[in-house]
Amino acid sequence: MEPAVLRDDMVDGLEHEAKGVVRSDRVSAAMRTVPRHEFVEDDRAAYADTAHRRLGTRVLAPSTAARLIEALDVREGDSVLVVGAGVGYTAAVLAEIAGEHNVHAVDIARQVVYDARENLERAGYGGVLVDPRDGADGLPEYAPFDRILVEAAVVDPPRRLVDQLTDDGRMVMPQGASGQTLVAVDADGAIERRHGTVAFAPLLVEGEQAGAIERNRTEREDREHARRAARRKRGWEHDWIDWEGD
Repeated sequence: MEPAVLRDDMVDGLEHEAKGVVRSDRVSAAMRTVPRHEFVEDDRAAYADTAHRRLGTRVLAPSTAARLIEALDVREGDSVLVVGAGVGYTAAVLAEIAGEHNVHAVDIARQVVYDARENLERAGYGGVLVDPRDGADGLPEYAPFDRILVEAAVVDPPRRLVDQLTDDGRMVMPQGASGQTLVAVDADGAIERRHGTVAFAPLLVEGEQAGAIERNRTEREDREHARRAARRKRGWEHDWIDWEGD
């Protein structure tokens, strides 16, 4: 079956009252246009409403992507930042609405950034800027943004991201730890609307990303404690060396 037909079937299902996650003409038209199969290797799986894993990151199910984009309420010409580029699909849909040169994306994992760039280029959205950054830092050199989308869970709105919003800007993010709610935040960092429950991985900091030499700081600290304990087992020689150093 032709990808265009599969896309139409996918969006029809997302618009149907059984799901009802696509509500606006803008999002409907964009999702019917963006070739999702350029972001998911299996053409049929690309248009099924399921999530996938790629390069240590989750490829959002179309219904989840639609919920985020509808909550963000992007208009043509808006300047948009996506925190957590993933494979680039969400950024492509936003680019179809706002214009590709108005959309920027960051991801902490360089391999993911390279993959997103290639996918976006192949899909026809090469003008989207994708950069390897710590998501909580945003992209201050391109700020302010009318809209910021955070595709990872945080407990509180990251202050540096809030500071990069325009005066009437909006940030959409999953808020919470074990129990998460999709929220829209205004330029003061206050929650202006809640959009139901979600489940996302937490926003990572440097050293925690997939493929990092040291996966997280707790493991690094454990290894350091183990090395110190091993050195302490040298007995009298260790004491003698310490005494000489005094």
